[in-house]
Amino acid sequence: MMEKLKTRILQESSVVSSDVLRMDAIINHMVDPELTMEMGREFAARFAEQSITKVVTVESSGIPAAFTTAYVLGVPLVFARRKKTLIADPDAYCERVPSFTKGMVTDIMVSKQFLTSDDRVLFIDDIIANGDAARGLIKIIERSGAALVGMGVVVEKSFQAGGRTLRESGIRVESLVRIASLEGGEITFE
Repeated sequence: MMEKLKTRILQESSVVSSDVLRMDAIINHMVDPELTMEMGREFAARFAEQSITKVVTVESSGIPAAFTTAYVLGVPLVFARRKKTLIADPDAYCERVPSFTKGMVTDIMVSKQFLTSDDRVLFIDDIIANGDAARGLIKIIERSGAALVGMGVVVEKSFQAGGRTLRESGIRVESLVRIASLEGGEITFE
């Protein structure tokens, strides 16, 4: 699975800069259902012993991998919705998060009815770079009282601090692929 994903990344993605990798043809514009199902099976296998009750992600690029993971685990998927402005909704948890790739700040929200202290959640995302969106959703999970059992990431840019800082805070982060560098327009895997 990981080798297939690495091959696809090398064949179908493009290095935009030393910080940005465009993977539109693989995970965040066009989606390969068969490859995405394999991702879901892999995440489900890695977290199989965790008694997960829900899978969570942030819209929109995280949804395909999170959906297939939830499907394999047989649990609901909850995705944090992005809002252009913060609406004071008493029935939702909201966090303001900067987006590294979009270059802007958005608000993410999850309805309080979908995350409770009874939940054991697995957070799945497509890419982790600086981890700002991830930290926002983790704050929401903490405020809900739900237990975060871990995070699965399709691609971790390990030369940026996101994955490392989450691990240092005690969160289990499982990445399918880790990219060590995009220097000189070359993709270097860890």
